[in-house]
Formats: sequence, structure tokens, C-alpha cells
Amino acid sequence: MAKQLDYHTIREIFTRFQAREPEPKGELEHVNAYTLLVAVALSAQATDAGVNKATRNLFPIADTPQKMLELGEDRLIEQIKTIGLYRNKARNVMKLSKILVEDYDGIVPNSRAALQSLPGVGRKTANVVLNMWWHYPAQAVDTHIFRVGNRSGICPGKTVDVVERAIEDNVPVDFQQHAHHWLILHGRYHCKARKPLCGTCLIRDLCQFEDKNL
Repeated sequence: MAKQLDYHTIREIFTRFQAREPEPKGELEHVNAYTLLVAVALSAQATDAGVNKATRNLFPIADTPQKMLELGEDRLIEQIKTIGLYRNKARNVMKLSKILVEDYDGIVPNSRAALQSLPGVGRKTANVVLNMWWHYPAQAVDTHIFRVGNRSGICPGKTVDVVERAIEDNVPVDFQQHAHHWLILHGRYHCKARKPLCGTCLIRDLCQFEDKNL
């Protein structure tokens, strides 16, 4: 695990990220807060591309909690059976849809606590929804961010909670809104787990990763 980088280095890193991708976007396809919530819940231990492939047929017929309940669990399973852990995920989607209809008038709540009270919704899922739909500077730490943060020194930590706090504490506020997207994209396409592309990395001169593959 690298040491925490200083303020000026982190600012330079995110200045470069911003120059390369001024408005980074999450890659999960959605049409409203509810479909975003469902897509993120389905994406656990699955790829965004795999989730998108399944939801392109699902969301046109079930883009609200009420429509999802009318669709039913068996038909939902048929739609998402290409996604890992699909049975458990289908069960949670039906449960959270029922709660949204009964307790929230079918509207997705915009507080972290309320989101995390829903079946199958953890802190990371809640943070993604808060960030992508309500533009709240929440930091959703996944395996890509955890890896990049610890290799580079941008936001090192032994747990995802520590890494999340390191982003909040050390990344300049003007970069907070898109910070987790920049880090995810960097980890997904450049700072890969097995074969990081250090030779063409945008921040290789600032990164503290000791095993750089040049």
C-alpha cells in the first residue's frame, strides 16, 4: 500500500483526469432513479456490460416499482438470468420495489440511510445512486477504486470505508463530484489488476506504485 500523496500531487492527478474526460459518466444504462437503483443492485459481482445487456429488454417493460411488481419475480428472473446470482438479486429487486411502493409512494428516496435500508442495497450502491442521479459528491468505492487508490497513493486504505474517507478528505472539493468515476475508469481501462498499462499511464510520473510495468 502506497503512502498518502500530498495535496498538490492529488490536484495535479485530477487535473489530468479532468482534461482527458471532463464529464465522466457511469456506464450502467438507466432512464430514471429507479432503473439506476435496480441496475446498480444487479451489478454486484457482474460487469456493467452484462447488466446492460439484460436491462435493455427489462427496463422498457418495468421502469417503475409498480411495473416491476406487476412483472413478477419469475418473469424478472427470465430477464436477468445471464447475470450472476440472478435469483437472489431478483428476490431483492421485488422486495425493494414493494417497499418503495408501500413506504415511499413509488419514489426512490435520496438519503443514504433510506437507500441502505432497502434489500440488496449497500453503501456502495447507495453512493452510486446519490452521485449519478442527485449529483451528490458520494464516493462509491469498488475494486477498481480500491486498487488505484492503494497503488497510486491517491486514497490508500485497508478497507473500502477507509478508502472512501481518504477520497473525501484528500481530493480537492472541486473534483469530488466526478472523483469516483475518474478512478473507476482509470482502474478499468488503464490501471488494470493483472497487467496495468503503466507505460502509457497519464499519471505514471506521480503514481507511487512500486511495480510499475513500463
